[in-house]
Amino acid sequence: MNRTGPRTELGDFLRSRRARIRPEDTGVASFGGRRRVPGLRREELAQLAGVSVDYYTRFEQGRAENVSESVVAAVATALRLDAAETEHLTRLVRNTGRAASGANPAAAAAAEDVQQVRPGLRRLLEAMPETPAFVLGRRTDILAWNPLFATLVTDFAALPPERRNKAWLVFLHPEVRGRFVNWETKARDLVAYLRFDLARHPHDARFAALIEELGDRSPEFGPMWQAQEVAEKTHGGYHLRHPLVGEFTLAYESLSPPDDPDQTLITYTAEAGSPSEAALRILAGTVSPATDTPHRPGTPSDSRT
Repeated sequence: MNRTGPRTELGDFLRSRRARIRPEDTGVASFGGRRRVPGLRREELAQLAGVSVDYYTRFEQGRAENVSESVVAAVATALRLDAAETEHLTRLVRNTGRAASGANPAAAAAAEDVQQVRPGLRRLLEAMPETPAFVLGRRTDILAWNPLFATLVTDFAALPPERRNKAWLVFLHPEVRGRFVNWETKARDLVAYLRFDLARHPHDARFAALIEELGDRSPEFGPMWQAQEVAEKTHGGYHLRHPLVGEFTLAYESLSPPDDPDQTLITYTAEAGSPSEAALRILAGTVSPATDTPHRPGTPSDSRT
């Protein structure tokens, strides 16, 4: 998969958002003529955003310097972006501006730093022996986990550090892939979060290598990545399967420390009194008390992906 720069990322995202809007749904004056692509034309989007066609064209091409917050907001409104998409657009604009100015932000070096899980987050994992939980880092690296989460998904400790990555496992690890009954839904959600997170770390070489490997090795990843979907990791649920208990449904919640948005504690729970709760209790009962402590690798994010 070919790597792209900030300008290309911005242009691809804006064009993908234009393509999903039908002109007849906006009330914008049509510019007539045969439409070669779906969705809004640049002229129509510029009209909705209240900017000149020339200015919007340069903006979409990443050539508009010092784009104001009001213009970004107007374009986001015209494109009907949700909160995550608007935040993503803002980051893409910022990344493009930095690239145009030749800036080499310190974040490029920071992205290579090994992430260390705070003691407080580890204690939370220890305090939830009957709740599958793990700490997600940059690039969807799995930084720490408790034994029940390993029982639910796979034996992370048996994997080399560079393979303890949620995206890699979901797309390229047969056992993990088989855990999700609706695998495509899980995969699309994960790709949307990956793209959202990548805009926060545009200079992360390991991130770029992960995207390239997934594109080269997974036939499903490329089309999902090209769809330009973005989403923050918040809450939801998945239909899972396990060889010991069959199929069941769990809900997840994501909690990020205010001072470290690059680490997220994710927990899985089942509805009280449901068959899924019974299944989760059976799995919890298989965890040996002797190993009932969260994983504590010395370098939890020693990942080459």
